[in-house]
This record gives sequence, C-alpha cells and structure tokens, in this order.
Amino acid sequence: MTSSQSAPAIVVRALSQKVSTLDGTLSILDGVNLEILQGQSVAIIGSSGAGKSTLLSLLAGLDRASEGEIWLAGEPLHQLDEEQRAALRGRSVGFIFQSFMLVDSLTALENVMLPLELSGGDDPHKQASQLLERVGLSQRLDHFPNQLSGGEQQRVAIARAFASKPQILFADEPTGNLDHQNSETVEELLFSLNRELGTTLVLVTHDLELAKRCQRQVRMHAGQLEE
Repeated sequence: MTSSQSAPAIVVRALSQKVSTLDGTLSILDGVNLEILQGQSVAIIGSSGAGKSTLLSLLAGLDRASEGEIWLAGEPLHQLDEEQRAALRGRSVGFIFQSFMLVDSLTALENVMLPLELSGGDDPHKQASQLLERVGLSQRLDHFPNQLSGGEQQRVAIARAFASKPQILFADEPTGNLDHQNSETVEELLFSLNRELGTTLVLVTHDLELAKRCQRQVRMHAGQLEE
C-alpha cells in the first residue's frame, strides 16, 4: 500500500495484546497488521470491547504491546523505552479525547499555550491566540474550562492538539460527549485543520457518519482488523 508520493506515518506488524485475568489470558488484539500513509485520515470502528481504544493507545505509544512491531513517524516504537517514547510523542503526536482532558486551573489560552511552551515554540501567546480564533473562540481566551460548554471545551482541545503541528493526530471518540450541532462543528474543524496541515488523522468512533468522512475505515472485530 506504500505509494511513491507518500511515506507511511504508521506501520504495524503482527501486533498482539494479551492481558492476564483471573480466568486466564485474555487476547485483546491478535496479529494486527496496518499501514497508514502520511496525510491519510483513517477511522477505526467496531463494537464496544472489540479493541479499538487499545489499538489506538498502542499506536500512540501510551501503552506497550505484548508482541509485534509499531513504526511511528519512521521510528521503531517497539524498541524505545518510556522516556524515548514520551519524547517521540512530544515531537510528532497530538491527542484529542472524548473527555476533553483540559487542565481545569488554566484558561483556554493557557491550555493551548502549554504544548507550545513545553516544545519551546516561538511566541506561544500569539500562536495560541491565533489557533483559538481559528476554532471560533477568540472571545473565550480567558475563560476556564468550567466556564465553557462541552463543544467549546472540545474546540479548545482541538486547538491544543494542533498547536505543535503534529505529524500524527489520534482522536478517541472526539464527538462522543457532544450534541449533534457541536459534533458537526468539531468534525468540520478536525478535517479542515487535518487538510491544511497535512496531518495524519487516526480516530476511533462509534459514529458511522463521522467514520465515512475519513478516507479509510477499518473495523476491529474480536481483536482482528478488517478493511
């Protein structure tokens, strides 16, 4: 599936994840293979408990697989220690979660400035302000998360995720906590920023309409992946 125009952003080979339970070993993922090209948008769909979020967590380097290889942004994630994986995430990866995951004690502006300050970006205040304006929140810069609606909080989360211009963006049920109107707003932002910045977008969703907006859909079923 590799093309001459686009190199793989993610390559997965024979990925398995097993966990020990009181009843023995539970296989969550079983020999998953996947290749995602730079700039592609891919939806991972499937029923609850199929292993979608587990796969996303492994791809992002938040957890370590039992077996197999993951190449993320050209680096062998499976060979890196925790410190190296955290550094790779900081350089190349952005996240959007269903529960927003904003820092309650920081304003919208400060939440978006945070990754820019950590990465030593130029003029974090200016960049964060521009991003919040881009997502329609220029009037909400000094508001704290508890002063914002769910849709506004997710837009802050999107601005924060794109702040460091990540090569790869992972989104776990990004519209799961939103009503229809806010879901549409968030989806529009996600895909327009994805196109503008050439970011690879990998999202887990139960929303088939959202999944259809991606260039590819892959289905998790009983720990296996089906295109």
